[in-house]
Amino acid sequence: MAPVSDPDLILIGLGANLPSPAGSPRQTLEAALDRLAAEGAPASRRSRFWRTRPVPISDQPWFVNAVAAVETNLPAARLLDLLHRIEDSFGRTRTVVNAARVLDLDLLAYGTRVLDAPPRPLVPHPRLAGRAFVLLPIRDIAPCWTHPVSGETLDSMIARLDGDQQCVVDD
Repeated sequence: MAPVSDPDLILIGLGANLPSPAGSPRQTLEAALDRLAAEGAPASRRSRFWRTRPVPISDQPWFVNAVAAVETNLPAARLLDLLHRIEDSFGRTRTVVNAARVLDLDLLAYGTRVLDAPPRPLVPHPRLAGRAFVLLPIRDIAPCWTHPVSGETLDSMIARLDGDQQCVVDD
């Protein structure tokens, strides 16, 4: 795939480590992408699926993660609301931070916009620069992407990752 450096790229992180009504975590992510498309935010690109150890490290099952570039006219706050509605429809419950989950959809970046006014959304996602399960999939679809705040390249952020984050391609 040719390098992509698109200032309007809207990036969504997808993750799951528990089965949902749609099936396995991977089947859940595929169904969530279908639902995003049906709701007006189709993926123009999708990374490979990655199996990743939970962060922080725990005894819960490993995650399946991916990143998709979506096309939508929804403003960031409405897109985040849509992501939460989709999570809820798959049975996501929020009880404990970093708990196992049937579906996690994160708004990672909304073009080059920086949105940091409370209450939400915070864009770019405040922890994306330190997460292998986000950076490696972004590199699959947009290897020239740079962080809108720091200007840092993907390769630079990946080089700084903590060594105990384990991610393997699951395709």
